[in-house]
Amino acid sequence: MRTKHSILLLAAVMLYLASIPACSGQKGTDEKATGKGGAKMDIMITSPAFANNGPIPTVYTCDGENISPPIQWSGLPEETRSLALICDDPDAPMKTWVHWVLYCIPPDCAELGEGVPNDEIIANGAKHGSTDFGSPGYGGPCPPRGKPHRYFFKLYALDTMPDLEPGLTKKALLKSMKGHILASGELIGTYQRK
Repeated sequence: MRTKHSILLLAAVMLYLASIPACSGQKGTDEKATGKGGAKMDIMITSPAFANNGPIPTVYTCDGENISPPIQWSGLPEETRSLALICDDPDAPMKTWVHWVLYCIPPDCAELGEGVPNDEIIANGAKHGSTDFGSPGYGGPCPPRGKPHRYFFKLYALDTMPDLEPGLTKKALLKSMKGHILASGELIGTYQRK
């Protein structure tokens, strides 16, 4: 009797977990990417350094070492040929502030370790674009004092390995990805300077 009850309970828990979306339904600064044919397909993107919608540790900001946080992902479509990552802050004064643009990430890569070098082309062949700091590589949160800002780390799986030069802006990268996005995922971190 106990075994039958345990099996029913396990089945109920599995159905509940299957109903929870892999990523938050909260929109970032761009429309949620859709797969070919318009079907949404989410990539699970996480960081061992902070939880989704949780505070980003100071070490990854301009108040600390200003190094990139570790990012991990799973659930890429089999057709993925490359990945692109964009991090921006829609709460910045005047405009959405771009903190990180990285593209031509190989499809067999499942994570970016802490402190990715700010070189135009990194060891795995991925290329850095231009941020609103005017330089390649990651630029950490550095908001004005006051309310917390949100930082959207968006990962895109593409059906092509584009022949792109380093230094693209976010706008130019998004234009080049049009029609090639298979899936996407989003991780949100927050930071507040008091």
